[in-house]
Amino acid sequence: MVKKNKAFKFKTEPNFEQLNLIKRTFGSARFIFNKMLDARILAYEDYKNDPSELKKMKFPTPAKYKKEYPFLKEVDSLALANTQMNLDKAYKAFFTGQNKFPKHKSRKARKSYTTNVVNGNIMVQDGYIKLPKLKWVKLKQHRQIPEGSKLKSVTVSMSATGKIYVSILTEYEVEPKEVQPENIIGLDYSMKELFVANEGTRAKYPRFYRQSEDRLAKEQRVLSRRKKGSNRWFKQKNKVAKLHEKVANQRKDFCHKWSRNLADNFDAIAIEDLNMKDMSRALKFGKSVHDNGWGMFASFLSYKLEELGKKLVKVGKWFPSSKTCSKCGSIDKQLTVSIRTYKCACGHIQDRDVNAAINIKVEGKRLLSEHQ
Repeated sequence: MVKKNKAFKFKTEPNFEQLNLIKRTFGSARFIFNKMLDARILAYEDYKNDPSELKKMKFPTPAKYKKEYPFLKEVDSLALANTQMNLDKAYKAFFTGQNKFPKHKSRKARKSYTTNVVNGNIMVQDGYIKLPKLKWVKLKQHRQIPEGSKLKSVTVSMSATGKIYVSILTEYEVEPKEVQPENIIGLDYSMKELFVANEGTRAKYPRFYRQSEDRLAKEQRVLSRRKKGSNRWFKQKNKVAKLHEKVANQRKDFCHKWSRNLADNFDAIAIEDLNMKDMSRALKFGKSVHDNGWGMFASFLSYKLEELGKKLVKVGKWFPSSKTCSKCGSIDKQLTVSIRTYKCACGHIQDRDVNAAINIKVEGKRLLSEHQ
């Protein structure tokens, strides 16, 4: 048996007192992060020429700050302890060259905190979740957590529209299984449609952001005319945030449904290993590239296939899938993005995207056979 982790995210409906305490915990976590970071900044300025001394140095814990700032005693101590752990991780990553020096957290940053399961302080029962300091909070539980799953931690977060969510991390045991990849499909990335499959299936992505772009622009113009910080400004800001949240939810739902459909019906899926950030910059198609959520879709495919013992194969980004003839294997180096039909000297004529998806499938099969 192998231990695996899985998170379940639910919307909550806290009462007035619970909501206030959640907001105070967000603020306290941010406050303690910045305070502890200040101590590290001072130490770094004094000993930056002696990294070995810095690594040995011990810094104040959240408990030491509670004497000077009593309001920290009102919130979940585990939330503050996890904040310290996150800062320590970022601080160590700086010295190993993995990250830049940690920065102070702004009030505009994502609001969240994480608490751990200790002696039954967290439970999910009958549409409610028990959390430290908050007691029982109403939960919109749209699915059940499987029996036998062990609760590990909970991350409480707030969306831009003020909705409170909990992400419950669970641990479960599963017997390793591996499905022999007999039924394989190749997917070619499509900016307009999300993907085109080798057998001709198209995702037909509705381009949710483009659908809402005019309305978003209108509401953002109204926001720009409001006096910042006024009641009308906050009301309008919330309206814009709700529109963005709706688009994000539509995109996520679309990617979830397609990834589930593909994971259930195929033993292996071959896709291109694309860097979407670089692609959006290089081709100047930022909005279109980010709108369809290919990175999210690939992530969903990955974990859903893994749960079923199936494979996601990533073909190298330099593999010439679009320029290679799927029939004879010759490469057309002169093929440009504007040409949508692939015509080969061998007489093979096919839709450019379908031709690329067939090549991705063939390459995916080859990569799978190498690792067997």
